[in-house]
Amino acid sequence: MKRIRVMVVDDSAVVRQVVTGLLESEPDITVIGAAADPLLALTRMKDEWPDVIVLDIEMPRMDGLTFLRKIMGERPTPVVICSTLTEKGAQTTIEAMAAGAVAVITKPKLGLKQYLKDTSDDLVNAVRAAARANVRHITPGSAPVVVEKYSASVILPPASGDAMTRTTERVVAIGTSTGGTQALEVVLAGLPRVSPGIVVVQHMPEKFTAAFAARLDSICRLEVREAQHNDRVIPGRALIAPGGRHMLLRRHGAQYLVEVVDGPLVNRHRPSVDVLFRSVAKCAGANALGVIMTGMGDDGATGLLEMRHAGARTVAQDEASCVVFGMPKEAIKRGAVAKTVPLGGIGREIMQELAAF
Repeated sequence: MKRIRVMVVDDSAVVRQVVTGLLESEPDITVIGAAADPLLALTRMKDEWPDVIVLDIEMPRMDGLTFLRKIMGERPTPVVICSTLTEKGAQTTIEAMAAGAVAVITKPKLGLKQYLKDTSDDLVNAVRAAARANVRHITPGSAPVVVEKYSASVILPPASGDAMTRTTERVVAIGTSTGGTQALEVVLAGLPRVSPGIVVVQHMPEKFTAAFAARLDSICRLEVREAQHNDRVIPGRALIAPGGRHMLLRRHGAQYLVEVVDGPLVNRHRPSVDVLFRSVAKCAGANALGVIMTGMGDDGATGLLEMRHAGARTVAQDEASCVVFGMPKEAIKRGAVAKTVPLGGIGREIMQELAAF
């Protein structure tokens, strides 16, 4: 079994020590080096290039964002950002995601060592997901660790099966994970100001979704913002589920609203795509379009199938344009997907919903 080779770049000796120890304890991962800054890392990487880089943002001599852009321009390599959980750090990390990083792991300023140990599964799975990213067409080294996970039923029951009445109000529900920040930028930035109401789950930690939504809003013609409880879903607006909370669609008379709720992890995620998709199946049915895009795992596959059974149109991003084909692949395997399209075609599918008014 080929082991995933990792380079850790962080100016904190504690982070380097803990991250190295956590990754080295996995049978399919080996840390080939740990460096206090990008210049040292580049020197060591001349001898052996890693499959994945775990990268801090704020470092001396060269910051992580500059290093990332250099790497992606010269020799694209999957990068997992290990970033401080602050509003300022979130903004910079979103820039890093836009520059090509495939995942983000958070770290606090205090209690760092114990926090990293408590979230070791997130770190390990992020490294494994990155190793499967299409930036270098890497062959997977091994399957991710399987742990017990809840279904969307811990948040809301399945749809009753009653068909929703068709209305002129359309809803587009999008679910994505690894690679999704770049993919969503492509899709949403390509839409006109008048487009169907959109609800999005992007797997992302707490505090980062607000900065992500703000970035999208700055480059899109439609309004993009982090969802708040009871926000209306209206044409020309995209609502991003806040990190650390689930988002559900609700119908109030002729209007669609979102609920933002706490609850257990579903499919190891909060927010969960399955939770959103199930609520859309229940509340919008045939008035909805479900889109599942790049991401690792199977979150969203069950919910998309429920949407299809409720009469919704369902679309998956194709393998060639995905960073990680896990989520779309699983949805296709379960019969949840009516149509597979490249990333560049998803915007057209969304606008066909507007044309159906």
